[in-house]
Amino acid sequence: MHADVLVIGAHPDDIELSCGGTVAKLVGQGFHVALADLTQGELGTRGTKEIRAQEAAEAARILGVTTRRNLRIPDGGIELSRKNLLKVITLIRELRPRILLIPHDRERHPDHVHTHFLCKEAWFYSGLEKIRTRLNGKFQAPFRPDNFFHFMQKFEFEPTFVVDVSEHFETRMTAIRAHASQFHDPKSKDPETVLSKPEFLEQIRTRAEYYGQTIGVSYGEPFFSPVPIGVKSPFDLVLSRG
Repeated sequence: MHADVLVIGAHPDDIELSCGGTVAKLVGQGFHVALADLTQGELGTRGTKEIRAQEAAEAARILGVTTRRNLRIPDGGIELSRKNLLKVITLIRELRPRILLIPHDRERHPDHVHTHFLCKEAWFYSGLEKIRTRLNGKFQAPFRPDNFFHFMQKFEFEPTFVVDVSEHFETRMTAIRAHASQFHDPKSKDPETVLSKPEFLEQIRTRAEYYGQTIGVSYGEPFFSPVPIGVKSPFDLVLSRG
């Protein structure tokens, strides 16, 4: 089955933490959204890859997503190699999405940065006839999505556009909490991380409120486009009233 949108993150909770509201909104609008995690998050301080796989499946269910893949690239080893590139190209050619959502290129976590560049190259090379890939023993036709947009993780950037996710923000938060091994649990004996601090989830809400108020809504998720974006009419825009 083809997807309208393919969202790619480095680790099993990256998508929910960055743009889960947008995913839920697109699904609610009838679009087929597919998610892909490059790694199993096996280097994570908390949880195991088995636990994280179960959590990722539950989060996808909450968001209404029926297609979630894991490419099983080694955590901490998202290299810009031909092997990894062909994995992403194969996925793009299989799902044939119109839009890719990927991490920004300036990030705290090296895996997020490497995911950006791997996905950016795969986006371009997936459209080249002479790069051959197979799926289920058959050669795939070349295909390049219309565009890719960056979602925000740790570091902020000046967004090109902000998606109003007010009606879907609580769904996003529920999907985030599905990754329970990563967040605050007073009974957990795992070491504390940035994500497991008690105030972390409230910080997620605060950021969404901030970007929401920039466009005059309750909650927003910011994105960056490497190319200009056209609109059919200025009245299509959601603007904060001055």
